[in-house]
Amino acid sequence: MTTKPDAPQDAIEMLTADHREVSAMFKEFEGLGERAKVSKKKLADKICTALKLHTTIEEEIFYPAVREAIKDAEDLVDEAVVEHASAKDLIAQIEAMDPDDELYDAKVKVLGEQIEHHVGEEEKELFPKVRKSGLDLAALGAEMAGRKDELAATA
Repeated sequence: MTTKPDAPQDAIEMLTADHREVSAMFKEFEGLGERAKVSKKKLADKICTALKLHTTIEEEIFYPAVREAIKDAEDLVDEAVVEHASAKDLIAQIEAMDPDDELYDAKVKVLGEQIEHHVGEEEKELFPKVRKSGLDLAALGAEMAGRKDELAATA
């Protein structure tokens, strides 16, 4: 999940694009057969890396800006942070596992379900509030893209 420097995006467009990309990777994972161990590991690692980049820019940049700009979004942001913590725990477990390990596929599937729930809440509840808030989403998106590129370089 890297952004192209010549393609400025607002913060919500950027996060939504990340959501679509990760969703597609989860679908691809589900389509892999029992014997596709190497492909599963590579794809699961790619999903985990993408989610770590995404959650970091949300927690470091997007959520603090939303908290400051929208007082009645506090509960939604708090829930999102808790959902991130749960996802990070599962990500750490998946990264430490091998596709031959018991529950590997189940953990990736549950992570996908958690992320799908999280994305639904963000896109249906939080993002509309943010759009109406007057936040400078282009500037926020540029800051997030820069941080994401920094993180990706060290990932």
